[in-house]
Amino acid sequence: MAVNLSIKSVPDSLVDKLRKRAARNHRSLQGELLTILEESLEKTPALSADEVIQKLRKIDLQTRAESLQVIREDRKRR
Repeated sequence: MAVNLSIKSVPDSLVDKLRKRAARNHRSLQGELLTILEESLEKTPALSADEVIQKLRKIDLQTRAESLQVIREDRKRR
């Protein structure tokens, strides 16, 4: 089911950019806006902070504090 959406108080400068972009792509303003929405929603969503931390732990990435400890231990061995 299609739904009508409305955006109010769009700055003139933004509308002008959208119209120019639509013209470059041989689309109506409506078609360009729909394409922008579709493309933005198809992109991979950003990871949450917890997801980033989990990924870093999986690859065993060292933090700055851990790096300093490794450097100190290396210096002691010399």
